[in-house]
Amino acid sequence: MRVADEIETRLRAAFAPSALEVVDESEQHIGHAGYQEGGQSHFRVHIRAEVFGPMSRIARHRAVHAALGKDLVGRIHALALQIEG
Repeated sequence: MRVADEIETRLRAAFAPSALEVVDESEQHIGHAGYQEGGQSHFRVHIRAEVFGPMSRIARHRAVHAALGKDLVGRIHALALQIEG
């Protein structure tokens, strides 16, 4: 399974978002630190879910990282998050 698909699956299961977009931006980072041949190293995620409403920005990021799990986060070099409640 592609990393982007794993990210989407885990976030949908954890938060039942009303909007979710996972974009693999790895090709924009060719030659930069962390780039892996074949991509799947740099991602941008936009997620909107009710559960994030009362959370602080830091709490939202922690919740997303926890939902993804250390195993998946460890395989990602860069993860840009836009999280809305």
